[in-house]
Amino acid sequence: MASYQRILVGLDLSEESAQVLQKASEIGKASGAEISLVHVIEPLTFAYGGDIPMDLSEVQEQLQTQAREQLHKAAQSLSVPAERQRVVLGQPATEIHRLADEFASDLIVIGSHGRHGLALLLGSTANGVLHGAGCDVLAVRVHSAEADKK
Repeated sequence: MASYQRILVGLDLSEESAQVLQKASEIGKASGAEISLVHVIEPLTFAYGGDIPMDLSEVQEQLQTQAREQLHKAAQSLSVPAERQRVVLGQPATEIHRLADEFASDLIVIGSHGRHGLALLLGSTANGVLHGAGCDVLAVRVHSAEADKK
C-alpha cells in the first residue's frame, strides 16, 4: 500500500460517514498521514413561490452552522484540528478537488452509496471526484443500517 502524507476526507455527514472516517483513520494511522475533513453544501438558489421570490440565505446559514457542528464532532474522533476542517459551498466534486490541491493531499477518501445507474459503481459525487482528481481516490462502499437489516 502506498504511504500517504495528507488525506482529505469528504463527508456527507450522514450516518454512514462513520464508515468513511473509520477507513480514513486506518489508512492515516498506518501511514502517519495528516487528515483533513470537508463537507460541501450545494448552494440553495432563490426559490420562487409564484411571483414572490423567497430569500433562502437564512436557511443556507442554518445549514452551514449545523454542518460545522457535525463536522466538528466528527473531527474530534480523529483529533483533526479546526484549521483542517472545512464546510464550503459549491459543487462537491469541484470543491473537493480544490481543497485537495489547497491541502496538498495525496489521497482523497469519500463514501459511495452506489444506488443506481453509474452510481451502482461509484455514485455521482464519488464518480465526479474520481474523474479529475490530481491524486489517489478511495471510494469507501458504505452500507446503511437499513441495508444491513436485509
